[in-house]
Amino acid sequence: MFEFFFKYPAAVFSKGEVVLLGGWPAWILALLIAGSAAAIGYLVWRRGGRLVTGARAFTVWALQSMLAALILVLLWHPAVVVATLKPQQNIVAVLVDESASMAMVEDGSSRRQKAVEVLEGGLLEKLGERFQIRMYRAGDGLERLEKLNPAKDPYPATRLAADLKQVVTEASGLPVGAVILLSDGAENAGGIDLETITQIRRQRIPVHTVGFGREKFARDLEVSDVQVPARTLADSRLAAQVTFRQTGYTGTKARITLKDGGKTLAAKEVTMGGEGRPQTESLLFNAGAAGAKTLEASIEPLQGEENAKNNRQARVVNVDNAKPRILYLEGEPRWDYKFIRRAAEEDRHLELVSILRTTPNKIYRQGIAEPKELESGFPSTVDELFSFQAIVLGSVEAAYLTATQQELIKQFVDRRGGGLLLLGSRSGLSDGGYNRPPFSDLLPVTLPDRKGTFVRKPANVELTAAGKDALVTRLDENSEKNAERWKKLPYLLSYQDPGDPKPGAVVLAESIPAAGGKRYPLLATQNYGRGRVAVFASGGSWRWQMQMPVEDQSHEMFWQQMLRWLVEGTPTRVTASTPKTLLADERTLKIRAEVKDRTYLPAGDARVVANIVGPNRVSASVDLQPDPVEPGVYEGEWNAEPAGSYLVEVLAQRGNETVGRDVLTFRREDGVAENFRAEQNREVLEQLSRQTGGRYYRPSEVSRLAKEVEYSEAGIAVRETKDLWDMPAFFLLALVLKSSEWLLRRRWGVI
Repeated sequence: MFEFFFKYPAAVFSKGEVVLLGGWPAWILALLIAGSAAAIGYLVWRRGGRLVTGARAFTVWALQSMLAALILVLLWHPAVVVATLKPQQNIVAVLVDESASMAMVEDGSSRRQKAVEVLEGGLLEKLGERFQIRMYRAGDGLERLEKLNPAKDPYPATRLAADLKQVVTEASGLPVGAVILLSDGAENAGGIDLETITQIRRQRIPVHTVGFGREKFARDLEVSDVQVPARTLADSRLAAQVTFRQTGYTGTKARITLKDGGKTLAAKEVTMGGEGRPQTESLLFNAGAAGAKTLEASIEPLQGEENAKNNRQARVVNVDNAKPRILYLEGEPRWDYKFIRRAAEEDRHLELVSILRTTPNKIYRQGIAEPKELESGFPSTVDELFSFQAIVLGSVEAAYLTATQQELIKQFVDRRGGGLLLLGSRSGLSDGGYNRPPFSDLLPVTLPDRKGTFVRKPANVELTAAGKDALVTRLDENSEKNAERWKKLPYLLSYQDPGDPKPGAVVLAESIPAAGGKRYPLLATQNYGRGRVAVFASGGSWRWQMQMPVEDQSHEMFWQQMLRWLVEGTPTRVTASTPKTLLADERTLKIRAEVKDRTYLPAGDARVVANIVGPNRVSASVDLQPDPVEPGVYEGEWNAEPAGSYLVEVLAQRGNETVGRDVLTFRREDGVAENFRAEQNREVLEQLSRQTGGRYYRPSEVSRLAKEVEYSEAGIAVRETKDLWDMPAFFLLALVLKSSEWLLRRRWGVI
């Protein structure tokens, strides 16, 4: 239809340049158009009579002026200049996506079969009449094809960017005039990157895309993401955040299951929310014993589901057998001290070292590693304090600590990345002088500037909305039941006014005086620097132990979870990480290591090596190179070939000194990524075509592709001038303008 009116394909106008071939300059044309419009206006005004005035006169003038302008433009001989490929002297590269997603069957045949039908249905023949054709099998690599062979085993992944780069590289020595990509747009390497687009545009090669596959499934459910910590302590309670989306199942119930091998760790029945919108559900589970674990979150296939292979995702968690050390400074013997110590001793993966001030000049140490440890009391040196992962300050006034020790605590949180917990007491928080720097900077609350904030009166506890789902305060798997369980705990024997929470703080629980009145934050947390800080504004939680049945573990659970939260993210001197613990159809492992000296400042002069072992007796050593921008950071890459689980040990040395080591695990799987986002990704295909000067086509539109592919500036091209003056559109426009004037005049009775 477009060619009927405009004589040439749309590509001629989108890629060509409209010119005027008349011998006179364009400014004369503009002058004549303006002059004719003025003359017509004068004649309409003089001869219009009383029936052609006002809006009618203006309409007649506009129609006649446009007709005159059209005739004048045609006299200047309009044409379009466009670059076209020379017949039989250029190559058209045809890439057929043969990844696993193209093997998906829709309406009785696979997407790959439909692509072959398009090519054999006349496209290859028409292209062959004017160009040389090079065919490629694309996917996770590029393979040259002499003819369309029967389908081989599909590629496990799609890396269109790498395939296009290879074609463009070959084109640097060949007259490749255009690329035709037949694909569903699935891309497992992060999309078509800017570097690839720039390289294609530099050689002016248009990429035309033909899209296959449904753009939206009628009935499908997909687990799109699973978030779990990359590492944790043994026997920790964790939350797996499972995100999924669905089409066609709104209101349907489904069951989410989290497994470690054949062992079910958690399960939950959920109701599907809005169609197409991400929905996230939380599953609580116990990490169990130490070791690398592959966790799989899955949703049972639903009735009529079109793609059941995207109902599961796996993640790797490294469960550490370390025993973090926590330093607890208590200023006086009290019940909370006793029962917090008892709760910590029942957790075999925590080590609580305590200093109890029994008299102004005497201390009592518990949990020390050797007799001389903490012999002088609270540490005054970096080496001694930074050997711990967390600090708890009980009923001890800030003035008990020297200015050096106070600054060390701040650096312990900020630079070391440790955890700090302040407990409510008669010598704690504002009553203990912690409302001044450096503690006032660290805390998640703004402490009142007054004494007498500690009150020995009963107070009940209630969780906030954030506290219902937080792991620190989770006493029951169900968030609503968890909130009710907290309400049923015995009242606290004391509470303290900690002031108002800071903007970045999270309040998890509140204390409610039994006598009524204002609510106070009971448990508030906040990240500070590399570490984290919490305030528990009461000294009466011991009643949760004394006033509950022996079998009730509420007190122990809370304090064990609180102490684990303090140490969970505390780094060692060498901390290794990778962006992805699961490489789904990817081979490149990226390793990042942060190395610190004894004072936990960046160590930029270390030698860092990653030793890797994996399946089929794979082993390798990779030297990590210093990051030129970020001191103390070392990075490297390595290609993992066999699928399976891998262990990476990162060692750092400075001269003859061993700085430290860290271990991370990851897993590589094949044939996974293509099962997700299996609908046609039309957006990727359209963007690729638009950015390279090509066009996107549906399979039913490929007849136009054979004609439009010749308009390209790549390869061996010539510039052609095509006349526009005889386009049917110009004749029809003139006819419409004159007919419109005649019909209006007839209606007005002035013919």
